[in-house]
Amino acid sequence: MVTCHYPWGSTEEEYERDLERDLKVFGSAEQAHAAVRALGHVEADEAESNLSILRLSTSPGRLEALHRMNKEIDVRHVLPAVRAPTLILHGSDDTLVPVEVARFMASQIPTARVVELPGIGHLAFGRTAMRIVEETELFLTDVRKAGGWDEQEPDRTLATVLFTDIPGSTAKAEELGDRAWRELLEHHHALIRRQLLRHRGSELDVAGDGFFARFDGPARAIRCACAISDGIRELGLEVRIGLHTGECGMVGDKISGIAVHIGARVAALAEPGEVLVSSTVKELVAGSGIEFQDRGEHQLKGISEAWRLFAVVGDPLVRSSP
Repeated sequence: MVTCHYPWGSTEEEYERDLERDLKVFGSAEQAHAAVRALGHVEADEAESNLSILRLSTSPGRLEALHRMNKEIDVRHVLPAVRAPTLILHGSDDTLVPVEVARFMASQIPTARVVELPGIGHLAFGRTAMRIVEETELFLTDVRKAGGWDEQEPDRTLATVLFTDIPGSTAKAEELGDRAWRELLEHHHALIRRQLLRHRGSELDVAGDGFFARFDGPARAIRCACAISDGIRELGLEVRIGLHTGECGMVGDKISGIAVHIGARVAALAEPGEVLVSSTVKELVAGSGIEFQDRGEHQLKGISEAWRLFAVVGDPLVRSSP
């Protein structure tokens, strides 16, 4: 749940207006050149080539998909976890995104530097684009001279945490008997570990029939969770799985912090056979093709803010929608 103040977000009507404006790049010559001028300063002798670049770089359908994907993305809550040196460039003539947005991002990222580029709009075309190259080279040179970033700060990391649990495991164990249950759990554990290895997840803990793991990418974590759920179902079991992405504290190979607690609470609310994720995870995988179903807002035990949760219902790389 994002709580930081952010007054620059667009309304649904503004998103639709921006999409209509940008799609005019594919319209008549007059409409297209006006749309390009709205994006940034264009030298007269470069206007036609810049228009060609924009038209060849995408299609109307893909441009619309990009707009709708961007509308779903909100990464404010993970910005403080960025530890690498960060350069934020913003054109002083940008009429689409206020410079205050760049300054806000820099205030949230501990290592960020903002550079405002005079005479550049939302996009830099032609010769003006070289100023971005120059600023980037200067930034990288400064970082290198300074010895990179602080390698002595390994105590915080951005991670996606995954929790699994077999609902009704006690009743199932009683039904099967100790020996059969142990054998089934061995298959369960082996399957989860295979999928963790395949999706580059790290096993952190196992408590009875529940796994706790971490990933450095939310899309891989979701796909691993779906593969686990589908595989476990073939064993005659159902697992509930919860995912959350956030900044975690690190002690050795272990991680801790509020993000871990949120992940565990999300898993506890999942239905048998369901992969349930926080809104953070959903926003971070916008554009991946993974489909979700809104499960509404929930007050998680021990967490002050309510969180909106989503069930994974489709992924072209793993499973199709029911």
